[in-house]
Amino acid sequence: MSDRQDAFDGWADPVPTALLVLADGTVLEGTGFGAEGSAVAEVCFNTAMTGYEEILTDPSYSGQIVTFTFPHIGNVGVNEQDVETLGAVEGGVRGVVLHAAITAPSNHRSQTPLDMWLKARDIIGIGGIDTRALTALIRDRGMPNAVIAHDPEGRFDRDALKARAAAWQGMQGTDLVPDVTSAGHTEWDETVWSLDGGFGRQDAPKHRVVAIDYGIKRNILRLLADAGCAVTVVPASATAEDIMALEPDGVFLSNGPGDPAETARYAGTVIRDIVDRKVPTFGICLGHQLLALSLGARTVKMHQGHHGANHPVKDQDTGRVEIVSMNHGFAVDPKSLPPEAVETHVSLFDGTNCGISLSDRPAFSVQYHPEASPGPHDSHGLFKRFVALMEADKASGKQRPPR
Repeated sequence: MSDRQDAFDGWADPVPTALLVLADGTVLEGTGFGAEGSAVAEVCFNTAMTGYEEILTDPSYSGQIVTFTFPHIGNVGVNEQDVETLGAVEGGVRGVVLHAAITAPSNHRSQTPLDMWLKARDIIGIGGIDTRALTALIRDRGMPNAVIAHDPEGRFDRDALKARAAAWQGMQGTDLVPDVTSAGHTEWDETVWSLDGGFGRQDAPKHRVVAIDYGIKRNILRLLADAGCAVTVVPASATAEDIMALEPDGVFLSNGPGDPAETARYAGTVIRDIVDRKVPTFGICLGHQLLALSLGARTVKMHQGHHGANHPVKDQDTGRVEIVSMNHGFAVDPKSLPPEAVETHVSLFDGTNCGISLSDRPAFSVQYHPEASPGPHDSHGLFKRFVALMEADKASGKQRPPR
């Protein structure tokens, strides 16, 4: 036998150090990075080309594994300024799926390589995956439940992982807000970031806003502060009496994860009470769904959801089309809306509901993320609209129902 044949016979295929095991038994093999161990979650794909750190720290992704359709993730590293989670590091995204290997960071703002940062935040990663094929699978079959597992030695009990993925109940019927909401009240005065000065401070607020934290993002709070608001963040368990005791000029309903119908079991009556008192109210994402549910509407589980920073949404009143960031797997059923809830925005991808406004009370909401973190700035004007509602409410001098 020739030396060449000896070398060929000794050739060993690389051992996969990470697996993505879908509930139907499909197993995708790849290279592990980030934290070791395993986690069960729903797999979704995100089409954003930038802002991976903001996506991975968005509490709305709790209970999900994010597959990035853009192949090059990690090439600008991470930094503390772009973190969106308000509270603890746990309770967010469970895993990340990439195509290309993570490169060394190349950005003047980078503080930590992505791999090290993922380990510190207990997020499991798998690379070397055909993310185009996985995205096509999700488009055809819907968002699957799955287990993501990482072992540097490549030791996996595949049958056990398949059984775990198949047994998980999934997102429908699951309330994940308790995992990500604030523990108590937080006063917020930080304003938006600039290249020259970093973050600023709100020192002359004109309005007092109470933000209910269902999984709120930091840049939402910064834009509220930038619009002239002194913001108090309260946990999702806050009652209407707790909120009204803070004497808000307006109430903000934040984004968040999980099945909105489950969160609405306790949040719906609180929101309905606030809206009935005619307190100016603005909701986004989960907050939009909860506002609709509080009015008697329904939400439905979506096939593949909306996850990305390139979603076209049409304003029904003006005809204007905005490109927005989205992250949701449930949608409001517009046919279930009461007459006073007017549909204001629709997705141009699939016609799903993306916004409502009440005709008899000062409240409105949108399904997307207008804070643009990540994403375009097309919808920043919604924060000005909220301020205008508060200013009009003050100018009217009307008395609200007693607490």
